[in-house]
Amino acid sequence: MMLAYRLVRLIEAHSDALASSLLRKVQESDCTRNYSNVPHEELKLRVHEIYQHLGEWLLEKKDVDVERHYREIGARRYHQKVPLTEVIWSIAMTKENLWEFLTWESIQDRPVELFGELEVLQLLGHFFDRAIYYVAVGYEEARAGKQAVPGSFAARAAHN
Repeated sequence: MMLAYRLVRLIEAHSDALASSLLRKVQESDCTRNYSNVPHEELKLRVHEIYQHLGEWLLEKKDVDVERHYREIGARRYHQKVPLTEVIWSIAMTKENLWEFLTWESIQDRPVELFGELEVLQLLGHFFDRAIYYVAVGYEEARAGKQAVPGSFAARAAHN
């Protein structure tokens, strides 16, 4: 687990570059074209938030925290007219962006490091699978009118 912790810290240390890379990919992808409906600063902050605080999301946050966060994102994307398929694709892109980074950064011919990578990938897989599920729940609730429009993102960002 120590190596997994080191890899998570490596990701957090490179969160700016990872966020920039992912933002570019989301903006350029035909599979996420409706993300142009999401204010650039909001998208940038959300992407950076995951990478910057990955250790917390993977090791400290409870399922209820992931649920609350991603249900809110699902509802926001619904109200921003981003199709659910694109929301799910953007989460998959986030995971793929991390995988590319870890592959590029790691030494793959050392079994101990490979084991550490597998631990991180398992944690990442579990996290992103839950994120996809809860973003879909929030989106579907918003579509069905079961959830009020989430509060102002800018006001919350200023508060944090």
